[in-house]
Amino acid sequence: MMDQWWVHAAYYSGGWSYVAAWTFWVLFSISLHELAHGWAALWQGDQTPRELGHMTWNPWVHMGGFSLAMFALIGIAWGMMPTQPHRFRSGRRGWVVVAAAGPAMNIALALVTLSALALFVHVGPQEGLFAERLNMFLFTGGWLNIILAGLNLLPVPPLDGSRILSGLSYRFYRWFENPAFRQYSFFAVLAIFWLTPVGSFAVMYSEVLAVQWLRLLGV
Repeated sequence: MMDQWWVHAAYYSGGWSYVAAWTFWVLFSISLHELAHGWAALWQGDQTPRELGHMTWNPWVHMGGFSLAMFALIGIAWGMMPTQPHRFRSGRRGWVVVAAAGPAMNIALALVTLSALALFVHVGPQEGLFAERLNMFLFTGGWLNIILAGLNLLPVPPLDGSRILSGLSYRFYRWFENPAFRQYSFFAVLAIFWLTPVGSFAVMYSEVLAVQWLRLLGV
């Protein structure tokens, strides 16, 4: 996937409209993903997200400078929602609730955007530049959120999948809290996703899932 800058690849795929759609959905989806963690943490009795000023729509707060720089360079970014699990009223089970809230939000966003696309196809005009760009915008939001949900559910620290397993099993908790494992695992996933065909396969498979959902809706 390193044969060209992601902006060039996006531009040649769909012009500046596609670059803008990709940028919007990455920033919006990650911000909403992190806010979902925050809402779940507040529901669990942990006020840390509010105390540290993270209950905001500002992508800079959720993603930070390094993540945004990586997005500018390779089109991939991540966010963070500070929590203190010892405050969760459900104990380690609260980890499952808070961790699962982020991917659940991405799945919800995918379903909403793809369903909106299906509705527009059925009732809206399908000719002209506006219709073409709106279809592309909504479809991009759908498959990109499928990728975000799937990626975050991987059982690799600090991704949400590892937190979910840690909440379900103390053995996994001890494994994932190992400093050596935590130090390198996330960057290993990024390298695999970016330097190998895994990233291209993830994009292709997410698009297939998006198309299948549209077919279920009669598109």
